Amino acid sequence: MAGTPDSPAQPPPFILWREVLVAYLMPAVMAGIGGAVTQQPELAIAAATSIAGTSAVVAALLGARLRRRPDRSWTLRPPRALLAVGFGLGAAALALLIGRSGAHWLPQVPALADSRWPGRLPIDLPVSAAIAATMITWRWRGSRSNRHRRT
Repeated sequence: MAGTPDSPAQPPPFILWREVLVAYLMPAVMAGIGGAVTQQPELAIAAATSIAGTSAVVAALLGARLRRRPDRSWTLRPPRALLAVGFGLGAAALALLIGRSGAHWLPQVPALADSRWPGRLPIDLPVSAAIAATMITWRWRGSRSNRHRRT
């Protein structure tokens, strides 16, 4: 048996490699399908690179950092939704800076001079980072049992 009716259910475990895998595959599949259906080859390419890659990197970095948080961390005090949105906005702001920088400097690389891909970075990176950070934070926080939260 899974337990007695009186015992509280344990939250699902936070397994980082699975979270990162999903963070890569879901945006790659969704944006790839969107690129194929709308016949936008640049979207199909971006799906596997800047969109899904950004999502996986953010999920890996933030997930690893959150996983190491102590049981009495400040991240367990605010409401789950507020924490997830805050981390999502922070990741989006940082990714926007990186995306704008990349869009400025990458066209100077001869192999990318004629590519429209660097121009997508100021949109692809912040959106992907925001979604990944929000989802990873939400899932991590959900994996913490109530006994770990400060009241």
